[in-house]
Amino acid sequence: MSYPLLESINSPADLRGLERKQLPQLASELRDFLIDSVARTGGHLSSNLGTVELTIALHAVFNTPDDRLVWDVGHQCYAHKILTGRREGMSRLRMHGGISGFPKRCESPYDTFGVGHSSTSISAALGMAQAAKLKGENRKAVAIIGDGAMTAGMVFEAMNNAGVGDTDMLVILNDNEMSISPPVGALNNILTRLMSGKTFNVARSAGRHMLGFAPPLLELARRAEEHVKGMIAPGTLFEEFGFHYYGPIDGHDLDALIPTLENLRDLKGPKFLHVITKKGQGYKLAEADPILYHGVAKFAPDEGIKSGKGGGKLTYTQVFGDWLCDMAKADARLIGITPAMSEGSGMVRFAREHADRYFDVGIAEQHAVTFAAGLACEGLKPVVAIYSTFLQRAYDQLIHDVALQNLPVVFAVDRGGLVGADGPTHHGTFDLSFVTCIPNMVVMAPADEAECRKMLSTAYGLDCPSMVRYPRGGGSGKIPETNLDSLPVGKGEIRRQGKDIALLAFGSLVTAAEAAGNELDATVANMRFIKPLDVELIVALAGNHSLLVTIEENAIIGGAGSEIERVLAENGLTVPVLRLGLPDRFIDHGEQGQLLAELGLDKDGIVRAVRAASPATTHNN
Repeated sequence: MSYPLLESINSPADLRGLERKQLPQLASELRDFLIDSVARTGGHLSSNLGTVELTIALHAVFNTPDDRLVWDVGHQCYAHKILTGRREGMSRLRMHGGISGFPKRCESPYDTFGVGHSSTSISAALGMAQAAKLKGENRKAVAIIGDGAMTAGMVFEAMNNAGVGDTDMLVILNDNEMSISPPVGALNNILTRLMSGKTFNVARSAGRHMLGFAPPLLELARRAEEHVKGMIAPGTLFEEFGFHYYGPIDGHDLDALIPTLENLRDLKGPKFLHVITKKGQGYKLAEADPILYHGVAKFAPDEGIKSGKGGGKLTYTQVFGDWLCDMAKADARLIGITPAMSEGSGMVRFAREHADRYFDVGIAEQHAVTFAAGLACEGLKPVVAIYSTFLQRAYDQLIHDVALQNLPVVFAVDRGGLVGADGPTHHGTFDLSFVTCIPNMVVMAPADEAECRKMLSTAYGLDCPSMVRYPRGGGSGKIPETNLDSLPVGKGEIRRQGKDIALLAFGSLVTAAEAAGNELDATVANMRFIKPLDVELIVALAGNHSLLVTIEENAIIGGAGSEIERVLAENGLTVPVLRLGLPDRFIDHGEQGQLLAELGLDKDGIVRAVRAASPATTHNN
């Protein structure tokens, strides 16, 4: 396809040099380029299609990168990347060595804040705005946040802080579900432009000045203003936080967006602009099913995404979803909880079959965990389905509200380990370290899909908090049975009996360890439990092997290998230990298998590491 106008834009300065009448053509070309590009690489599509005009308007009005744009989450940043000199880089989007799927400070000066998790933008933009004020710099700070991200408590903490001062910042609510207000039209656009213009604000300021010595009249005027604004814009909540609210306006109408942003750019103090957009805008298939087209693999744009994608391979997420439904039938006390990840966590079927016991609490991980604790206090059995990277956000609640009270909450932790193209903001690389150190917790990681189901049943049967940690995608392909059998707590198993070397593997790397064990003629243990560890098995392996090798898809600092070394020390055993795991750095994005190979955590990497540590090892070729 040809993109003559888009190809002339290598920076926002080029965009600002265009005539206003050229911008709709630019939007059309940019949207077509996005569809074609993401279809070739995979990535987030529907959210990016919904912010094309908003992105153009922001870069047209604000002097980026001197003015700071902070994108919340970053699912909508592709148009921003394309307009800021990374159009060619889109061919390697989210690939190893290519550009990130999220804003990343080291990638471009236009990426002012690294994101990936939601609801951080207002806090960050407020910090930038306050810094500009303290340094005497005349720069603007804009936070662009979605209506979904507005459910997180951190947003209201930031707004509570921002609204008490006169810090010059703008928050743009990108409302793509119409969850706050009804659809908008030309009248709302006109009224909002008038309200954001200097005439309205000068009049408001003058009126307050004139009534400054008559408090009763001032209060009457304030109430009248709120009632008038309430008739045309549902901004009372934001006004009460201290923001001047404007909107809603059509986020796909450049003739409404640009004048409004120009007016707001020149106003002082905290401002809140409500923009209505449509996910998947301009691509009918994505408009019809924005959830399906939220995160996509490669596809043909003219054909769309085929049903039954993924080739039918069973995933750990599906294993969890099936187990959840089966256990719910067996026990009416089961409650399923997710912080806005129903599809990603495999809970769609459960939500349909057990709607009264299903709770999507929104992007509110802290609340999800304490909500579960409250349910557990009353004798129910909550299961919290959460990604490893998002459990980090509820760490205090995990310790204080669940573990300290020893409540039987099950944490089904998906995406443990490396997740691939989403990169370091989404890799689940720390959970074994930060959960294992918490008293009362039972922590386990399955070697395959069948074991995952048994571990979930094991966790559910405990009278204490527990975590089952499993990776993204599928494993060995072992199909679970449909029963609800459990495993003995704290007991591992020998998968292969060898000699001299013992490989003690945890969870997702058991299969690679078995393959390496075959080549090394080493003993392979599937440890299953990180807490409590199988001390008896560890001591036995230490007694008849010259080297123990711990293997885990977790940060090597404070992980399962460290716990095994602790057990050996406590039992007075001095057998050498080689710990293999993720290094002390953030791992970049790339295909899962490629990253594991690069880090030496595939079969070949394990063999190399063992032979380097024990040169006398027999080469069993």
